[in-house]
Formats: sequence, structure tokens, C-alpha cells
Amino acid sequence: MAHQESAFISIDRPEQGIVVLAPTADIDMSRSPDLRTSIRQEMGSGIHKMIVDLEEVHYMDSSGLATLVEAMRNASKSDTKLVICNMNQKVSAIFEIARLDTFFSIVVSRDEAISL
Repeated sequence: MAHQESAFISIDRPEQGIVVLAPTADIDMSRSPDLRTSIRQEMGSGIHKMIVDLEEVHYMDSSGLATLVEAMRNASKSDTKLVICNMNQKVSAIFEIARLDTFFSIVVSRDEAISL
């Protein structure tokens, strides 16, 4: 299992063709550009599934939502499955209010996301 970290994003490769990006802090205007960069870099690395693990994200603003919407669009274009997991109740509520909970594939755990 390969593992690396950026300033606030942990990146794991639990299986060939699968990458897990796990932000280690809240996603706001100051951090969403770093997340966007990591997503774009990993999306172009020949993967078939990208998992965004939000376990350590307790707050996300509209820039974070926009980053994930852009990631979903890019994933669709590149035939990559994008899955979000470990979302806490506060972040989940933001997705529900924006009605993005039906747009994304959202599961409870990282293991469930890997097995999809």
C-alpha cells in the first residue's frame, strides 16, 4: 500500500487503480485549491476509482463543494468512479441542503468505498 502526504491531504493507494485522498483539516477557501490540485494530479494517474475520505473534515464551505463537483465532472469524463466516505453529520447536512447527496456516491466507510 503506497502512502504519501501533502500539506493537508493524505494520499493512499490501497489497491492498484484506486486512490484515497483524505483531507486532514476543514475544506475552505484557503484549502480547496490544494484539494483541487491533488484531485487533478491523481485523476490523471490512470486510476479507475478515487475515494475522498472526509473523516477529518468537520467543516466545508462552498469552495469545497465546488471542488468536489468539479472532481465528479472530471471523473465522469475520464471514466473514473468518485466515491465520498466517512462524512460527518455537519458536512453531510451541507451536501443534503445543496441536494448534492443524490449527485455523489456517498458511503459510510473507506472499506465500503473500496469494495464498490
